[in-house]
Amino acid sequence: MRLSPKIITGVLSAQNKGACDWGWQGLVAYGCNNSVVVVDPQTVQTLQVLDKHRSTVVKVKWARENYSHDVGSPYSLRLASGDSTGNIVIWDVALGESKADFSDGNRPIQALEWLPWQDASHDLLVALHPPYSVILWNADTGTKLWKKSYTENLISLALDPFCFRNMAFLGQDCIVFIDDFSITRTPSSNGKKFYISSPSGGTKTDVPGGSLERKQSSSSSRTLAKRMTKILVGEGNKRDDENIALNECIQLMYLRSCRHHLVLVYPREILILDLEINQTVGIIPAERTGSPFMEVLPMQQRDVLYCLHENGSITCRIRRKTNMQTSLPPEGSGAFDDLTQGPSLDVTYDLRCQSDSIRMTRHCRVAGVMYSPVSEAKLALVLSDSRLIFWDLHTIDFQPDSKNNKSPLYTPGDSANELPGKKTVPHPKFALCDMIGQSQLLSPDNELAVKGHGVAVKFLMTGLLNGINSTITVVRMCPPLTTKNWNMYEPLLAVGSQLGSVQIVNVGNGQIEREYSVHTSSVKGIEWASLKSFMSYSYLKPGASNLTKNEILLVDIISGKATPVRTQKDQESPIEMLRVSHLKQYFILTFKDKPLELWDMKTLTILREMSKSLPHATALEWSPSHSLKAVKKRLQLQQEQQQQIPVTGSGTKLTGSNSEEVNASDNMSTSSTETASSELKVTGKLTVKEHFVYTDSDGTLYHFLVEGNSFQDASKIPPESGMGSVTWLAWKGDYLAFGDADGQLCLWDLKAKTSRLFLISEDVLSPYLMPPKAAFLMKHLLQHQAWSDKYLLELQGLREEDKDIQKCVNKNLKLIDVDLASYFENCRFGTAERCLLTARLFGDESEVKFWTIALHYMRSGKHLAMSKSSSCVFVKQNSGDLYIPPNASHKEINDLLDLSIQGDEGQGSAWQDKRDQPLEKCFDFLCDNDSYKRYQLDRLALHDSKRVTYEHTKKCSENYMMLGETDRSVQLLLETEPDNDNYYIDCLRSCLVASIRSSGASQSTIKLVATNLIASGKLLEGVQLLCLIDKGMDACRYLQTYGAWELAVWLAKSTLVYTECCEVMKRWVEHLSSMHVNQKSTAVLVLLSLGYFNKAIEMLYGMRQFNRAACFIEAAIEFNLLEINPDNGAVIEAVFLEYARQLSNLGHKQAALYYCKKAGEKGEQLMKEVEILFT
Repeated sequence: MRLSPKIITGVLSAQNKGACDWGWQGLVAYGCNNSVVVVDPQTVQTLQVLDKHRSTVVKVKWARENYSHDVGSPYSLRLASGDSTGNIVIWDVALGESKADFSDGNRPIQALEWLPWQDASHDLLVALHPPYSVILWNADTGTKLWKKSYTENLISLALDPFCFRNMAFLGQDCIVFIDDFSITRTPSSNGKKFYISSPSGGTKTDVPGGSLERKQSSSSSRTLAKRMTKILVGEGNKRDDENIALNECIQLMYLRSCRHHLVLVYPREILILDLEINQTVGIIPAERTGSPFMEVLPMQQRDVLYCLHENGSITCRIRRKTNMQTSLPPEGSGAFDDLTQGPSLDVTYDLRCQSDSIRMTRHCRVAGVMYSPVSEAKLALVLSDSRLIFWDLHTIDFQPDSKNNKSPLYTPGDSANELPGKKTVPHPKFALCDMIGQSQLLSPDNELAVKGHGVAVKFLMTGLLNGINSTITVVRMCPPLTTKNWNMYEPLLAVGSQLGSVQIVNVGNGQIEREYSVHTSSVKGIEWASLKSFMSYSYLKPGASNLTKNEILLVDIISGKATPVRTQKDQESPIEMLRVSHLKQYFILTFKDKPLELWDMKTLTILREMSKSLPHATALEWSPSHSLKAVKKRLQLQQEQQQQIPVTGSGTKLTGSNSEEVNASDNMSTSSTETASSELKVTGKLTVKEHFVYTDSDGTLYHFLVEGNSFQDASKIPPESGMGSVTWLAWKGDYLAFGDADGQLCLWDLKAKTSRLFLISEDVLSPYLMPPKAAFLMKHLLQHQAWSDKYLLELQGLREEDKDIQKCVNKNLKLIDVDLASYFENCRFGTAERCLLTARLFGDESEVKFWTIALHYMRSGKHLAMSKSSSCVFVKQNSGDLYIPPNASHKEINDLLDLSIQGDEGQGSAWQDKRDQPLEKCFDFLCDNDSYKRYQLDRLALHDSKRVTYEHTKKCSENYMMLGETDRSVQLLLETEPDNDNYYIDCLRSCLVASIRSSGASQSTIKLVATNLIASGKLLEGVQLLCLIDKGMDACRYLQTYGAWELAVWLAKSTLVYTECCEVMKRWVEHLSSMHVNQKSTAVLVLLSLGYFNKAIEMLYGMRQFNRAACFIEAAIEFNLLEINPDNGAVIEAVFLEYARQLSNLGHKQAALYYCKKAGEKGEQLMKEVEILFT
């Protein structure tokens, strides 16, 4: 890693607010004035400070890592930053230099986002410029791909994490949605504008905090629900008297855990909108006496919100588990029926824990918050006074409390204690999903809900990084490195501030190690008294008499003890200079209107006050030369003479004491020079002669010798020609430097001499800072070691020219957390789990998603009957339940628990207990069909309970119709009011829906009508008719033909049997793999969710992701879910061949030979080449 010139940042600018990001690479970046600071959260140290912007940095974004990495596409630290003048810089953080620099005029950057969707390009960057321009950049080349100007003033943007075509903008008084975002062409429309409105006519204060809970009232429930509901009103329906001002909205984002949900953050409440019904489905009010909201961070692994408040505290809110829909509303009951008082279906988040608040002052405000996308359990808080605070979410055992009525959370239940035959190693709590189970299980009676034990969560502060305080008044470096203090020396810098504090900075690593608040006013000067102590002075602004109270302190930086000096003095002339002698025997004080004073450093007593006849000093410095060697020789002679004189009693004891002190001083090879000289002076009753120089206002140089309490005027040198009033002197070795008030520097070279400087840095575990070859060797070694008899976290066997690479890998392997390293050696689920842990360790976004899906479906499909009729490796049962043998014993095979052998009774549920929980809702279409359908019914019931308008009721009825819930659909159709224009049509539709099941002869007619409707452009109406006659497969085909791919997938997963659903999903895979869509990585995940492992392997091979394909094959074989046969043998051998070639290029002979043996005849040929190459 190439370091930039070290910059120690300080107080942030107000424009830096929100300019922070935590990347998948595991590093934190934030803007500080015109610089970008990069921090490693593990060691809490600053790695880089990037300085190229000429104006304030307003946005910082790490590049996404959602692509397959190899030697051609190595791990890299890419960072984008934008400033207030519109300039965007793309950084290579490892090199500390910019790769691209571009702008579009001088308008500031209001939003900056990397596009995560494209497999073909990972360099696309979206920027929002005020007032309404959106630009798509190629960040690699700085090319502007397109620019779109909208008609509304835009404040911020949000990308839909589930659909690349959708984007939302927050305007001044509206929300703008676009659904035609594309990288190949400019969006054609200006988007759809929506306004937040309340049907109650603006009576927002009717419900404090915006609560959506149902309450008893004298009015009807329907009226109450209308008064409490906020909805999105279309562009043509804006009503000023009912509009809720959007200018109070401080943040807009999509919910990352659920599709079609938008979050609006206000100072006192958070709105959760369902975009399918354009209505609020949840409101999170701020506590009555709590601090207002500032920012919300939605998580993906679990349905969790982290909320930042104005007082600097962070709250963790977790989706409530109890609001589940177990049955449909009873017949004849409406959404707002007074008799319906069941559990609320609203989206509700419970406050589970809160971090400590921070004292906000005029100089300290919250500047931003960020979270680790890998773990989602680590957060960082940036404050304007330069502090960076790290918080970790931890779990503790739940303790019932009368004051706490919340139910406990539950762990995922992934305990390894009950696995027979396995070494007991606790599962590492690496991520949020390892700490707590699903925030809302998809089935209320799911056995997985009670597998874990009850826990609660709390925040722990794990790191604090300080910056330099505002308004620096003085900087002073510690004494230099010498041969006598080299083993204890630290390059420390003392920095005094206007607030009266002194910070100790280690210039070797740029870290602020200590801070002392010692003075009540501005620090005027600092001098080091030793390597571990300093003196500082301060005084209040003098009054009319030019007199003040001087404050001098001697501070020990180890203990923090501050010893006051000159406490007997009251009002006097202010101090101008404090200088400590080189041997730390004396220090001199100079004043504005009185003579200088000589003090004893050890006893802190005054030795002499200089005559008033001498001129006033403008600069003063002690000489580094001294007579210490001569003093030592004289002291040794004195001691020899004392030993020849016989002594008794206390005299003998004194001599022994002196002798011990002398021996101690002679043996202090590791002590500093000043300590040795001090001991010599006291022991031998001798003083070491030192000398100093000072200049007067004319530039005349005065040279004085000091011995004991006496001054001796040695010489006087006339001023240097051309020099003004000397303001500073520096004496280093045989160089004497003068600085004057005009900025001139004069250097006197007394004798040539050289010096050295040592920099100290700490090791950081980051693959992004390693050479690409070393990073991939480390990755392969962590993922799988089939070529080795024992799994070892050590790289061996590289060629001599690669020994540096081997050393680098082993050095980084030793930095892995001990618990995690131990679990790597004893993973319960073999290669697949190791690959997932490695992906998290590397911060590889693409690998984390792939192995999460792969491991889930491998665990779910283990020991199912192998399919022989299709390419699916396991057969789904019609009920959706996975077949587990009733009785089984256990054995170890391929580092994985095997239950395939019948054995003792009572052990058959071992693997059943280790089945994975259903995937979180954030995986959407990748969830299994049963879980997905249950979730869709839950959402539909929630929409049903929120009905307000006719359009809303109609949409709910149509969705019930497509999902086969015809009874409820008829109920909703019959609720149409007689004065509605659609009353007659809805009555006829209700009759049709009610009678369709009993009239089989009419199916051909209905199918013909549906086909005609679809042909005439009424796609949804035709699809609804096909669903009524159980022609869901035909409906899905029509939807796909007309480009409604996501609706087709939704319908297929919610209604069709598994085999028919697979047909729809396979066609979607073909669509995703097409050239114009180019989302093959998503297509692979869909194939995994279907169990089409062979097809997934073929696609990975075609995408040249050989490492991922090879590890996946190994994992699937370990789970007994893949057999090598003539149909797939050629592809598997080809994968192993390319993987062996890849390992050979990396220099790993043993691994390359192992996979050559598995690659057939071509592998044998490659084996010979490898043997020759490594000979």
